[in-house]
Amino acid sequence: MARVPVKLVSWEEIVEWSRGLADRIEESGWRPDVVVAVARGGFVPARLICDFLDITDLLSVQSQHWVEAARAAQKAILKYPYRVDLEGKKVLIVDDIVDTGDTLLLAKEFVEREWGPSETRTAAMQWISSVAKFKPDYYYLEVRDWVWFQYPWTRLEDTMQFIARILREDERARSGVSEDELKSIFREWYGVDPEELGFYWELALKRLREKGVVRAENGKLLPR
Repeated sequence: MARVPVKLVSWEEIVEWSRGLADRIEESGWRPDVVVAVARGGFVPARLICDFLDITDLLSVQSQHWVEAARAAQKAILKYPYRVDLEGKKVLIVDDIVDTGDTLLLAKEFVEREWGPSETRTAAMQWISSVAKFKPDYYYLEVRDWVWFQYPWTRLEDTMQFIARILREDERARSGVSEDELKSIFREWYGVDPEELGFYWELALKRLREKGVVRAENGKLLPR
């Protein structure tokens, strides 16, 4: 059993799930005038939904809760607030996934309070019903068992953070490990074979060395 169960999501799945989500919205008979993406994870599904529903107005707000891959901050925060006049507009607020629900709820409350739309609804590709405190108006997949969905637009970022966490927290890695040993621990922790990550694995190690998080010494990788 992986310590942090991870599912690698493909671009093809993103298109399929976003199309399914757009279909749910269309089938409800409600049509938004404006789509608001919850940055950063909501950018791609929001843009796809605009395409599938033939909507041209797309805005964004940055609300975040996960400060590190699979590790949440104490509370969601809204970054870079700004004002837009959406009086009389129906607004759909889109995120990639609802796990705690804090980021989507915070974005919804901000848009309603500061932008003045006539109506807001929320949507996400996935809703983790077992842990979410907030249920979106629209979702495509209900997830009952928590898993970290590793989307293609954060593959490098997440891989870097996963590796760094192993080097910080796993006793076997603190004194240094070979790359093959690191790969073995990575499989154990996350249930993902590094070979599935393709070029992201080597690029993640390169970036971690550049940032001074990881150093190489005598054929071993060590935390700084």
